[in-house]
Amino acid sequence: MEQGSSPVYASPEGNVLRGLKDIAFGSVAGMVSKVFEHPFDLCKVRLQAQVLDERPTFKGPIDCLHKTYINEGIRGLYRGLPAPIVGAMAENAVLFLANGQIQDLVRLAYGQPRYERAFDGSIRPTTLSLGQVAMAAAGAGAITSFVLTPIELVKCRMQVQMLAAEVRSVAALQAALPGVAAATVAHRPSFRELQGPFSIITTVVRTEGLRGLWLGQTGTLLRETGGAAAWFGANEAVSRFILRRRAKQTGRDVSEMSKKDLKPWESVIAGAFAGVSYNTVLYPADSVKSAIQTEEELRPRGSMAPRPTFVGTFRAIYAAQGIRGLYAGLGITVARSAPSSGMIFLIYDSLVRRFG
Repeated sequence: MEQGSSPVYASPEGNVLRGLKDIAFGSVAGMVSKVFEHPFDLCKVRLQAQVLDERPTFKGPIDCLHKTYINEGIRGLYRGLPAPIVGAMAENAVLFLANGQIQDLVRLAYGQPRYERAFDGSIRPTTLSLGQVAMAAAGAGAITSFVLTPIELVKCRMQVQMLAAEVRSVAALQAALPGVAAATVAHRPSFRELQGPFSIITTVVRTEGLRGLWLGQTGTLLRETGGAAAWFGANEAVSRFILRRRAKQTGRDVSEMSKKDLKPWESVIAGAFAGVSYNTVLYPADSVKSAIQTEEELRPRGSMAPRPTFVGTFRAIYAAQGIRGLYAGLGITVARSAPSSGMIFLIYDSLVRRFG
């Protein structure tokens, strides 16, 4: 607990109201940021999905964005957007809600009161150490992964559908016309010919059962557990650093300050550091997850083949392209995660300042 604050053992608003606010604020922040970042996420998934291809379609992120725009237009860059919008709303709502609730459990475990009264008379959650913040965030990330995996599965498959359809078209032409350069005459499907999100879900459940919707869960679990700890931890560390510097410059007691004292651009900076941290900590797990979730679209094994495993796919990627393959698409992911995450925390912190 910060010096100068007094413990408060009862919630002034109650956990239910606070939880509803976490859900609402997290949903809005996630939805807005996802519209901005989706073309870059699509590029990342396509680069990850081609790691095991003998002849990769794209040379890099710029080439991927260029070819996608030339071949599929703006609509192609936003292919599969409804799924990640729902996913972003669900992910951030569950993540912020679970994080707040687990932080209360951490306070309980360490014998700390849930709330404290600040110098200005306001009541706020008792301050946790950075280690405690990361611990709670890791638990929140683990919970979120089970909500996120089915949404990620739909999103990733929609993002590579056009590529998969072209691959099947080329293969069919090569079989029918041996010796002909099929790639030059392959049929490019229209968006109407591709499956929508509900059709993908139906197909997965029909062929693999409900369990099939959680294909790639191990990768999502690893990514979200470590990533959430890095995300919230980095945001908190940078926020506290900014507040300490301001307290030193203004002569204020830092214990009188909280994240509500951050200026909008400071929330963006702290959020940007959080986004970079989230995406670099366990990026290979995300690469393996994307490869697993898109394998059926791009490299179908057949109905009798065993399901791909996390370890098996990890080894296959490493054998094919080494460390470089495990970090395919990292550059563009980091480039889009900084402004996207900054946007999330700007919106979230602004809503907290405005509505408590």
